[in-house]
Amino acid sequence: MKPTIPLTVLGSFLLAVIAFSPVTGAETTPLHIEAYPDQLSYQPGDSVQLHVSTSVKEYALSISRRGAESTLVTTVDRIKGASYPIPENASSHGCDWPVGYRFEIPSTWISGYYEITLTASDQGGPYVHRNHRTASTRLFFIVRSANPGKQSRILLQLATNTYNAYNNWGGSSLYAYHGRSKLQGHRVSFDRPLTGFFSKWELPFIAWAEENGYRLDYAVNSDLEHRPEILKNYNLILSVGHDEYWSTPMRDHLESFIQNGGNVAFFSGNSVCWQVRSEDDGRALTCWKQWYNWDPEYRSTDHKTLSTLWSHHLLNRPENTLTGVGFLWGGYHRSHGQFMDGSGAFTVHRPQHWLFGGTQLKRGTEFGGEHTIVGYECDGCEMRWENGLPYPTHRDGTPQGFEILATAPAKWHPGDSHWYDRFEKDRIGAAVVGTYTRGGTVVTVGTTDWSHGLEGGDPTVERITKNILNRLK
Repeated sequence: MKPTIPLTVLGSFLLAVIAFSPVTGAETTPLHIEAYPDQLSYQPGDSVQLHVSTSVKEYALSISRRGAESTLVTTVDRIKGASYPIPENASSHGCDWPVGYRFEIPSTWISGYYEITLTASDQGGPYVHRNHRTASTRLFFIVRSANPGKQSRILLQLATNTYNAYNNWGGSSLYAYHGRSKLQGHRVSFDRPLTGFFSKWELPFIAWAEENGYRLDYAVNSDLEHRPEILKNYNLILSVGHDEYWSTPMRDHLESFIQNGGNVAFFSGNSVCWQVRSEDDGRALTCWKQWYNWDPEYRSTDHKTLSTLWSHHLLNRPENTLTGVGFLWGGYHRSHGQFMDGSGAFTVHRPQHWLFGGTQLKRGTEFGGEHTIVGYECDGCEMRWENGLPYPTHRDGTPQGFEILATAPAKWHPGDSHWYDRFEKDRIGAAVVGTYTRGGTVVTVGTTDWSHGLEGGDPTVERITKNILNRLK
């Protein structure tokens, strides 16, 4: 009688043969390294804790300060590594990886944006695919000034809430278009790998500022919420690029700063559009957006912290009351199918204003089109026209005294009307450059892409930016 081999044993044997087959090369494991810091911003003397997961036993680290130049500040080799699982709810509640590396920020590191590069390498598989492989990842943190306001009276707060809102690492963000199975999340954690949009908007502004002799101090969105005491040390707070997600404490603290004489410049668009609630001591954000009736705060009688559009009638605190403008009266320009043949330029209405000093601009002339400074997402206000000049109606929350200095056409995508139950589907809005004074002075440029004009060396955009910084700093 011939011996028989149980099917379970035979199956295991065949799987083993396949696993070590030179044809499949299945024994070559994926090479990876990913990480996140325990905080977004630090001061010199603080300890930075990096949570790292990697497939190699040792990896290397380098840190550079990004500005007009990228300056290498430190390197470390042969850091011990280990791999950890990714939780199913990593997008909303974080990875919960242990600390893999710690270091203290030296007193010599000046305020700025610091980029960490982690590099892992190996020699491929043990039997096949024997080749040198390298994987790297980048993450960032901000160093705040050790003496706020001493070296600079200008504070740039980075739009890190917006970075997190768009981050789909782990499968979900606050958007459906790039979520796993096209599902939209309503909570996003900072305890997962995060890059952001720094290079697209803030870096061009910073590089230009440093090249032109402006010293800036740095912070992140959550510092306005959790460290509001730093604001009193500055004359001017900056928002640059795409600063879309704000919490109630952030707004309260900045509006108090303005009432007490502080100045703010929004070199940004789609600014302060959605309200978020900070959770887990600032390590997570909640926003239900268009699904506001699913938010537990919907059952609240005052709806003050309802995580939806600031301009929603239930919340009744439009961003206009802070910035002077809002996305509800703005929209898209050369984006989302709206004004795709637009000039990307502003048309000047009040050239005599101090903001245009030294530009030689005249009423009706355009500027910024060469570098499309009016692009992507734009903010505006409800306006009426008299004798060819625009005036705010103030019915949308735009403060008294707000002056409309320049405009460009913008429009919401028709589908966006489903997000707001009192939105006029076909309304034409505008990107608006304007300013008002209420204690301190607030200036807005009403577009995400203003810094592209600085990056391109547009002399008019540069002159206007200098006028704003020199007057308000």
